[in-house]
Amino acid sequence: MALNVPLAERMRPRTLDELVGQNHLVGKNAILRNLIDAGTIPSMILWGPPGIGKTTLARIFSLQFNRPFYSLSAVHSGVKDVRVTIEKAKKEQFFDRPNPILFIDEIHRFSKSQQDSLLGAVEEGTVTLIGATTENPSFEVISPLLSRCQIYVLKPMDKNALITLLHRALAQDQYLKKLHIEIREYEALLRYSGGDARKLYNALELVVDAEKNKLSEGEKIIITNDKVLQHLQKNLALYDKQGEQHYDIVSAFIKSVRGSDPNAAVYWLARMVEGGESPEFIARRLVILAAEDIGLANPNALLLAQSAFDAVHQVGWPESRIILSEATIYLATSPKSNSAYMAINDAQALVKKEGDLPVPLNIRNAPTKLMKDLGYGKDYKYAHSYPGNFVKDFYLPEKIKGTRLYVPGKNIRENEIFERLKKWWGDIYKY
Repeated sequence: MALNVPLAERMRPRTLDELVGQNHLVGKNAILRNLIDAGTIPSMILWGPPGIGKTTLARIFSLQFNRPFYSLSAVHSGVKDVRVTIEKAKKEQFFDRPNPILFIDEIHRFSKSQQDSLLGAVEEGTVTLIGATTENPSFEVISPLLSRCQIYVLKPMDKNALITLLHRALAQDQYLKKLHIEIREYEALLRYSGGDARKLYNALELVVDAEKNKLSEGEKIIITNDKVLQHLQKNLALYDKQGEQHYDIVSAFIKSVRGSDPNAAVYWLARMVEGGESPEFIARRLVILAAEDIGLANPNALLLAQSAFDAVHQVGWPESRIILSEATIYLATSPKSNSAYMAINDAQALVKKEGDLPVPLNIRNAPTKLMKDLGYGKDYKYAHSYPGNFVKDFYLPEKIKGTRLYVPGKNIRENEIFERLKKWWGDIYKY
């Protein structure tokens, strides 16, 4: 392979056996390994951090099944590109030839209309869709498309996997193996990679080329932490030496905000910022935190988090770090309540347990005479017609009447809510 091709591409695995990591998916008796062994490949979404093998897996599937491979980037492609590609795929369908694979990188960046344009081709089997995303597909991929795809979560590269990749490159790459290279210290390379194999290879290639130009032919290239830092020209923040930054650091950030520690929260925010985390991802987590962990103890937290989310999109980097810091500190220092989160959890559990209970007649919609004759809406009490805009009535199905799903948190704002509910509903609301 030509030397103008990046090392990461030169070292891209061609078979599952060459793939490093993702043993939970492609190891012995793992789900994707079993599918390939069985000769089948469903449409799927591959979810995980950058540089861990999503594109590589898609290409391996294409090679393994000898299928045509079409690739689109959601950053640069639109609905027209999707339709043109699908038309090409249709022309590939003849006799018993298997359908092509359509790989869409960063599928979370596709709009709803762009994702809609894929549905027919996936449903009809014109293509096998493989989408790659660094964002939670539950939030970023439309439900009809999700229902037609299997979701597989890929894990970040750990330290051992990254070191294996380095040794493999030195031993197998046609260019590097001709040089005398010794890696004496790994930490800076691993820090820089952040679990991303592509960044790891890019860093190795840059350092080797810079060192080679300073040495006489045949001299050994010694790679140390200082040399890596020198050539990459940045102070590499340790985002996660074990390559699990996307999960562990975010978890620490969330738990610090939930635990009302603004110092820890802003520290973990800085770790994410220095580690190259997407500002939109951080802002989205703040919106979720505001609803889940602060909730009705301070409803303004959700408004501020949503404003921060919008501002991050408008302002961009690096100024967005200030917006994220303000929102983080505000949420961390706010009173906390998970009552809304627990209420919807308990309500969903009740729905699953009891099934589709009938709506009480008094609160059913009655747009026709027949419905009124059947008792729909009969005896409904309009709250605004009563003193204080409240009248005691029954709104839950008969079988679960009197069930309490919302339990106010013990904070100033929800104490006021609790007193109102106790006044209105009596015995249902008692701590």
